[in-house]
Amino acid sequence: MLIEGEWSGKIALHAEKLGVQLVKDAAQIPEECGPDIAPAPARGGFVLVRNVELLPVGTDKVEAVHRGFGGRAAIRRADVFDAMIAAALRAKRPVPLTPGQIAIGRRYHDLAELLSADGTKLSSLQSSFGGGAGRDWMDRRLEFAAELEGLRRRIGSGPAMVLRRVRPSQRKRALMPEERAPHIFTRRDLVDAVCLKGKTIKQTLIMFDWQDNGRNGKAALEALAGALDAMIGYRG
Repeated sequence: MLIEGEWSGKIALHAEKLGVQLVKDAAQIPEECGPDIAPAPARGGFVLVRNVELLPVGTDKVEAVHRGFGGRAAIRRADVFDAMIAAALRAKRPVPLTPGQIAIGRRYHDLAELLSADGTKLSSLQSSFGGGAGRDWMDRRLEFAAELEGLRRRIGSGPAMVLRRVRPSQRKRALMPEERAPHIFTRRDLVDAVCLKGKTIKQTLIMFDWQDNGRNGKAALEALAGALDAMIGYRG
């Protein structure tokens, strides 16, 4: 007959085994990827990537053909932009950012992450950015640093959100104890929060003590889109 302590121990062990199994199940690689990609729980969330090429069919049509090795799909890490896309699709709304804006945001993240690593990691990853065969890794690092600095210059240091003027009738209303005055944050702060820290627009507003309402969310999203366009070179 099991005493109370033994029962609690068995329950804890069963819960631990269940938790480990859930982690393993979440890390399973889809069959479309084949057996060469090993499951890795530490990898985190990922999305499938299919190498699709448009080939001409006849004289006026094209056909999408999967060109992945052996017909397989690859994977890449999931990021905040994937979450934005998924949320828009679930709500049957247009994706809030263009493919070009998303691409430059990811490029910004990859450059910042790569430059924060040591030389060994830079040497192993530089091939993913194309070229550089036979060049010293320091030359590549200087090149990436110059590109990142150029993107940051285009972002600028202007405020992303502008505080509205408070009406005289509302000035007498004191902030509630749990409320704090919103912080002025720059376009760079906004881009870094989303692209580097992986925060959503809602999380970014909360981080800077702004109210998470529709008006502020729309303004922050427009500011983010404008900053990403500036990084591409569409805006001054």
